[in-house]
Amino acid sequence: MPLFLRAKKLDFTSDSSPPIVVLREEEGAIFGIQLGDMVELFVGGQKIIARAFFSTRKVNRGQVGLFRETWFHKKESIKNGDLVEIHELSRPPSIQAIKKKLLGKHLNYSEIHSIIRDLVDHRLSHVDVTYFVASSFVKEYTDQELYYLTKAIAETGEQVRFPAKIVCDKHSVGGLAGNRTTMIIVPIVACTGLTIPKTSSRAITSPTGTADTMEVLAPVSFGVQRIKQIVKKTKACLVWGGSLELAPADDEIIHVSRPISLEPFTKMIVSIIAKKVAMGITHLVIDIPYGPTTKVPHRSQAEWVAKKFRFLGRKFGIKMRILMTDSRESVGRGIGPALEARDVLRVLQQKEWRPKDLEDKSIRLAGIIFELTGIAKRGTGSSLARDILLSGKAWKKMQEIIRAQGGKALIDSEDVTLAAKRYRVHAGIQGIVRKVDNHVINDIARILGAPYDKRGGIFLNKRIGDRCRVGDRLFTLYASNAERIKLALDALQRVHIYTVR
Repeated sequence: MPLFLRAKKLDFTSDSSPPIVVLREEEGAIFGIQLGDMVELFVGGQKIIARAFFSTRKVNRGQVGLFRETWFHKKESIKNGDLVEIHELSRPPSIQAIKKKLLGKHLNYSEIHSIIRDLVDHRLSHVDVTYFVASSFVKEYTDQELYYLTKAIAETGEQVRFPAKIVCDKHSVGGLAGNRTTMIIVPIVACTGLTIPKTSSRAITSPTGTADTMEVLAPVSFGVQRIKQIVKKTKACLVWGGSLELAPADDEIIHVSRPISLEPFTKMIVSIIAKKVAMGITHLVIDIPYGPTTKVPHRSQAEWVAKKFRFLGRKFGIKMRILMTDSRESVGRGIGPALEARDVLRVLQQKEWRPKDLEDKSIRLAGIIFELTGIAKRGTGSSLARDILLSGKAWKKMQEIIRAQGGKALIDSEDVTLAAKRYRVHAGIQGIVRKVDNHVINDIARILGAPYDKRGGIFLNKRIGDRCRVGDRLFTLYASNAERIKLALDALQRVHIYTVR
């Protein structure tokens, strides 16, 4: 038996998906509708799936409140006082599956797919999704469940396919400041004719992501057809994955996880592989930096993450190599979008003062791609990558990519940070740099405005093992205004980037 009420238009939005409808608790109780239940409404010639909330102030007896997003786009269809037919929806299989996982039981593919499908179709509330994310802490996913979850996330999003037999990629799990190897690897690899369509993220908790850094040089937001055109022309791209619908379920999970800092390694692994599957990647190199102030603190954890990656790679037929590196300090000298772009250009343009650690790591990873794809024999990949970089071919290829993405290809590395204000910080004691705190680097760079202010960030003048004398320059702060620099200096009274003894 349905519930019949009169429509009351509420002239504000609920900012909720699915939308919320409001009725009085006693009327919901008559028909067994509880707070948060999913309901189906028929009104004004349309069907609406919504979630029920209760109020004694917004609606009178006999009314159901409809928020702006429910009626505004069809203003003529729904009027105040229209008769609304309301049916309670039975608990969908996805809710039963989430409950099952919370009880510590394993899920099959159809159960996991029902959760992801309903998430993408906005049939789950943020509360439901939060329970789903939290369920992985109750009982860890099995390898098979990880495969099911990755498959479901990939299949419920956009699929991008390229005509090449080999479609390769490189991905870092993140968490290490300045590790901007991707922007050097992509043009090196593309020089050999391999297809490498790189979609990257923007920064979430770090000073910059690859997409933020590339955006200093060229636009990064494109649709699928435009990306295919860029790749057809250059064999590569460096674009923002968020402009595509590669894994919309993953984006929603990230949105729910971020406020309470819930990011288990399993979620990170699934997120990465689902997007590679959606992009049709056949050959993949993964960089896992580990260290006390990185996302993956210990070698044992890096090996566990690598094991899960390899399992998923086998399940999806992706040929994979994994590089695990002990990372006690940043890679490169610049931290922040413009400063990291400058480091990348210095390497590609082979400037005398280029960061050698960034260059060497990029060459090593590009060499692994060459050996994985059969472009080079085992043990010779790095030599090929170095030859391409030293010859200037990689820079010419990067110019092609920049131009194809609508940027200015005639740019010198030293032009990137000209507009920023600078403040140099000097050593107050003598000694040797024993430790660099990656967390503090990230925090200070963000205080300076990164990643939203492309010019904000830090340039590191010292490395672990360097000797310091009183007055030596330790690092340089960059920002668009003096207030940001002053705020960073105040913070540096309490925290320290370097430990000098």
